[in-house]
Amino acid sequence: MTHVKDKRPYHHGDLRQAVIETAMTMLREGSGSGFKLREVARRAGVSHAAPYKHFADKAALLAEIALIGFDSLRERIIAAQERFSNDIPSALLATSKAYIAFGQENPDLYRLMFGAKIGAAEDVHLDQRALGVFEIVIDLLERGQAAGSIRTRPARGQAAACWAQLHGITMLMLDGLLIPEKVGDDAIEAALETLQEGLSA
Repeated sequence: MTHVKDKRPYHHGDLRQAVIETAMTMLREGSGSGFKLREVARRAGVSHAAPYKHFADKAALLAEIALIGFDSLRERIIAAQERFSNDIPSALLATSKAYIAFGQENPDLYRLMFGAKIGAAEDVHLDQRALGVFEIVIDLLERGQAAGSIRTRPARGQAAACWAQLHGITMLMLDGLLIPEKVGDDAIEAALETLQEGLSA
């Protein structure tokens, strides 16, 4: 991210990027998505009307930030799988851990990506940048089925089950609800092991 001492990140001339980076900084600072475009413009060092040159409204800006989040999540998952190109179960476990770690490290961004504040959420989640994450998992499962390490079932349904469990774990973790007295000391590891066993051939 850009850090500008004079607090005017627009000095380099890239208005769109300046607005995005400023909004993402504000998101990380803990204000969540509750900021106003007027405040984004002020902190970016541009006029109040400037953000509207690239974003129709705040929802459009939030949608782009969410898609940037999906880009980052996709990169994280791909990197996690690289060490296990021929070991599908290990690649699946690495993918699961990378997904949860992404949410843990980017709580406000993660909540935005899967929340209701990005306007037409369906448009975001059907964007190829978001679908790309899901398609990586489908491809991994299909390769596992072909290799005989993943049980033969519709891969899209298996991917939906993986997503549901990983998203649930991530949200419970972010909300502080994985209480050891309730779910044990190693709840995440146990849940991922159960997921692996359910998919294994």
